Amino acid sequence: MFGIGEFASAGRVSVRMLRHYDALGLLLPAHVDAVTGYRLYEARQLSRLNRIVALKDLGFTLAQVRVILDEKVSTGELHGMLRLRQVELQSQVAADSARLRQVEARILSIEREGAMPASDVQIKKIPAVRVAELTALAPDFEPESIGPVAGPLFSDLAGRIKAAGAAMTGAAVAYYDETPDGILVHAAIPVAAEPGGHDFAVLDLPGIEQAATIVHHGPMNEVMPTGQTLARWIDESGYRPLGLLREVYLEVADDQENWVTELQAPVATLDG
Repeated sequence: MFGIGEFASAGRVSVRMLRHYDALGLLLPAHVDAVTGYRLYEARQLSRLNRIVALKDLGFTLAQVRVILDEKVSTGELHGMLRLRQVELQSQVAADSARLRQVEARILSIEREGAMPASDVQIKKIPAVRVAELTALAPDFEPESIGPVAGPLFSDLAGRIKAAGAAMTGAAVAYYDETPDGILVHAAIPVAAEPGGHDFAVLDLPGIEQAATIVHHGPMNEVMPTGQTLARWIDESGYRPLGLLREVYLEVADDQENWVTELQAPVATLDG
């Protein structure tokens, strides 16, 4: 099972929104700890979350969404509705393009339900690495919140490393921490440098003893289906998550369609 923060990350929604859906009876946690009150979710609930967000983006109220879901609209019908909305969005101003891409990502996640390409997922050990790092807060896990924070952080960090005369030694890494004020975004680049005396932090990013990994091809605002494939694999393969994903940018090009990113999820076996 996934904690509410981990499930929000997999679903690319805010923790606040999940609590709201719970309060409305629209998406209840699979389990609530009687002592702590912690909400726990199962990966299979991503199916309902995808439909809630997709229908909300179509313009339905949450009350209408609940009626539609309770009547069990088929995947084919929902797919048709989303494609109709896609045509409408294409005629709108450029500011709506971000929402369009997220609708497409939800469609792809729905279409992939039931398909579990196990060969795409690998369990590996991730070694520790010395990195330079900058951090900033994002309000939540939604792509339109993370992207505008992470992108400038990496650009700023690369400039500072170059100005310091330090050598970059590997692929950039993004990782995240939940805080009471939002999501702390860590932009990290492996370097050959010692801590102290810089206008950026230098630290040793801990290794991951056991990580479930999958490679995403394309823009990061379309990463959700890949991340949800990984979440389902973890839940169905006898593992449990130990924290939030890391994103390792293996190939970064001017055209984000050519980006290659490895998602790394720390995991343990259910009996481990």
